Amino acid sequence: MYHCLKGQAPKQHGKKNKNTKSFKPGALYLQVTNYYFHKSLTTINMANPYFQFKSFTVYHDRSTLKISTDSCLFGAWVAALISKHPLGIHKALDIGSGTGLLMLMLAQKFEGTIHGIEIDQDSFEQATENIKASPWYDRMKLFHSDVKLFELPHQYDLIYTNPPFFEGDLKADSLQKNLARHDDGLTLSDLLEVVNRNLTPQGKFAVLLPWHRVEAFISLASNYELFVQEKLMIQQTPQHPFFRAAMLLGRNNSSVQHSQTIIIHQSLHKYSERFIELLKDYYLYL
Repeated sequence: MYHCLKGQAPKQHGKKNKNTKSFKPGALYLQVTNYYFHKSLTTINMANPYFQFKSFTVYHDRSTLKISTDSCLFGAWVAALISKHPLGIHKALDIGSGTGLLMLMLAQKFEGTIHGIEIDQDSFEQATENIKASPWYDRMKLFHSDVKLFELPHQYDLIYTNPPFFEGDLKADSLQKNLARHDDGLTLSDLLEVVNRNLTPQGKFAVLLPWHRVEAFISLASNYELFVQEKLMIQQTPQHPFFRAAMLLGRNNSSVQHSQTIIIHQSLHKYSERFIELLKDYYLYL
C-alpha cells in the first residue's frame, strides 16, 4: 500500500551500492529523499487499487489522477479550518472531484451538504462508488459535467478545489490526463469565473496550487474581489523549497492574512508533528 497511509517509507531491497562511501555527508540522505518524495507524490503502487483510511475507503485505480500526499494534506487542512471555524458554512462544492477524496475528508468533519462535479467519466463513476460506500453518502451528491457549462442547483458557502496543473508545462500523452493535470479544460481564469458565480457573498474559496503559480493566482483572484485570508505554505522536508500552497480566500479584503508553514517530513521516514496533527484522524497508522 502507498506509504502515506502506513507512515513509513518502502524498504530498500537488493545489494548495497559500493559507491555510497564516496558521498559527502548528507548527500545520500538528499538523494534518497528526492527519490522517496518523487515516488510518494506522483506514483501509486497499482497492485493495491485503494486507500484505506480510518473511516472510509477510496478506490482510485480507474480515476485519472491518483491520491497523493499533498491532496490528503489539503483536504485535512480545509476540514480543520471549517470544523474549528464554521463560518456559517452549510453547503460545500468540490470542483474536479476526482476520486471523491476531498468530499469524503470534508464529510468526516462537516455536517452540511457536499456537492461535487467531475468532467471525466471514469473518475466520476469511481467517485460515485466511493461516496456510496461511505457513512455520509446521504449528504453528498456528484454531478458529471463541465463546471463551466453546468448550472449548479444553488450557491455555496464553501467552494474548494485541487485544480488542473500546470499551464505551459509538459503535457501528458493522454487527453484524460491533460484535462486532469493541466488546464486544457479549465484555466485559472475559468475557475475564478465559476467560483465568483457560485459562491455566496460571505462564502469561502479554498484552493491548492503549485508554488510557482501562487503570486499570479493571488493577483488574478483580486480581479474577482477574492482575497487571501489564510495561506499554508508546504515543504516536503526542511531541506526542500516550498512546492505547494493551500489558500483560503473570501470577498473581504482584510489587511490581515494568516500564513503558516508546514513540513511533510521532518526527517527521513518521519512525518512532522504538524502533519501528524492534521492527518491523524484520517491515516490508519498515525
